[in-house]
Amino acid sequence: MHFDSESFRRVPFHFWSAVFFVLGCLWGSFLNVCIYRMPRNESVVHPPSHCPHCQYAIPWFLNIPLVTWVALRGRCRNCRTPISIRYLLVEFLTGTAFLACWLSFGRQSPAMALVYCVVLAGFIVATFIDFEHFIIPDEITIGGVAAGVVCSLLVPALHGETSIAGAMKESFIGAVTGAAIIYAILRAGKLAFGKHKIVLAPGSRIIFTETAVQLPEHDEIPYDELFYRKSDKVTLEAKTVELPDICYFNTRVSLGPVELKIGDLVLNPETVPHMEVVTDELSMPREAMGFGDVKFMAAIGAFLGWKAVIFSLMLSSMIGAAVGLTLIALKKQEWSSRLPYGPYIALAATIWMFAGPQVVSLLFPMH
Repeated sequence: MHFDSESFRRVPFHFWSAVFFVLGCLWGSFLNVCIYRMPRNESVVHPPSHCPHCQYAIPWFLNIPLVTWVALRGRCRNCRTPISIRYLLVEFLTGTAFLACWLSFGRQSPAMALVYCVVLAGFIVATFIDFEHFIIPDEITIGGVAAGVVCSLLVPALHGETSIAGAMKESFIGAVTGAAIIYAILRAGKLAFGKHKIVLAPGSRIIFTETAVQLPEHDEIPYDELFYRKSDKVTLEAKTVELPDICYFNTRVSLGPVELKIGDLVLNPETVPHMEVVTDELSMPREAMGFGDVKFMAAIGAFLGWKAVIFSLMLSSMIGAAVGLTLIALKKQEWSSRLPYGPYIALAATIWMFAGPQVVSLLFPMH
C-alpha cells in the first residue's frame, strides 16, 4: 500500500475541519494533564488519568473530551468532588485552535497547519501554567526551541523559505534574537527596578524550600526567578527563624544564591533544605520578567522567525501594560504585584501567526 495524494485531495475540505477539531479536543485532554502535572514535576504519562482527590482511575469511556465533563456536570463520578471548568475550557479551546489552523493554513499547506497546531498547544499549556504558577516549564521552552528547529527542518515554508538551509538559518536567527532581546530587557530591568519591599500581615510565616520562597496565600517564587547575580539577596527582620535543628529570635536574615546569613551566622544555602521565618515584611530582588520568558521567546523565534519575535515583544508589551493598568484601576492589583508575561507573549505570537502583516499595517500605516 502507498499514500495516494489524489485520494487525499478528493476528501472534502471540511471533513478535515471536523477531524482537526476532534483531534484538538483530544489533545486538549492531554494538555490538561500537562497543565496539572508539569508544575508539580510529575510524569505526564504515568499514572494514567485519575481523580486527584480520591485517586479514582478514570476509564476511557469517562475520559471523552467535552462530553464527559458535561455529562458528569463537572464532578468526579466516584467521589463527586467538583472538577474545575478549566478542563472543559482547555479541551474546547484546543479544538477551536486546531480548527482555526486548518481553516487558515490547510489549503496552503496541511503540514504548516499541523505545525501551527503544535505551536498553539504549547502556548495553551504555557499560558495556563504561567497564570497559576508564574513559571513556564522547560519542557515547553527548551523543548519548544528543539521542536521549532525540527519543524523548520521538515517544513521550510514556516519561514517563507523553500530550502532547508534557508529555513534553518531563519530558525536559528529567530531563536537567538528572541533569547537575546528578552535577556537584555531582563538585565536592564534588574538595574532599573532593583529591589522592592513586600509588606505582609503581622506575624506572617514565610517558608524557604530547596527551590523556592513560599509566601502567604500560596504565592511561590522559584529562586531562579529571584537570583540572577551572586549579589542578589532576600533580606528581612525575623521575629523567629526555624531551622530543622534550631530556632533563632529577633534577628536579621539575608539569603542569596551562595550565602545564608542569620544574624552573625553564615551558612551555605544548600545545607539548609527548609527554613521557616515569621516576619512583617521582606525585601526581594525585582525583575522586569523571568528567565522562563527568555527561553519562551527563543522557542517562538525558532518556530516563527525573528520578525515574529519583534512583533510579539512590541504587542505583548502593549497588551501587558493595558491589562496591568486595568487591574490597578479596578483595584484588583497593586503596582508592585507580579504579572505573568508569558500569556501576553503567547497571545501576541498567535496574532502574528494569523494576522501579523495586517496588524503591522494597522499599527504603522504607510503614507
